[in-house]
Amino acid sequence: VRAQGDIYQVVANVSQFEPPDIVVTISNCHVAIQAEKVAEDGTVCDTFTHKCQLPEDTDPLSVSCALTETGTLVITARRR
Repeated sequence: VRAQGDIYQVVANVSQFEPPDIVVTISNCHVAIQAEKVAEDGTVCDTFTHKCQLPEDTDPLSVSCALTETGTLVITARRR
C-alpha cells in the first residue's frame, strides 16, 4: 500500500489476465485481488492472488479500482 498525500494506492500487474477473469473484493479494509485463467479444456492454467490491508483511516466508501491498458490494476482509496 502506497500513500500519496491523502490517497492510498494498491497496484498489481495482472496483464496476463482478461478483465472478466479478475475479481477484487474489499471487506473491513482488507483488499483481495484474485484472477484465474482457464484453458479451453476447462483446466486452470494460471492464477494470481494478492491480499493486503488498507490503513485504518481509509474511507471505505471512497475505494475504487481501474485497469490500465497495460494490465496494471490500480486500487485507490482516500483517507478520512
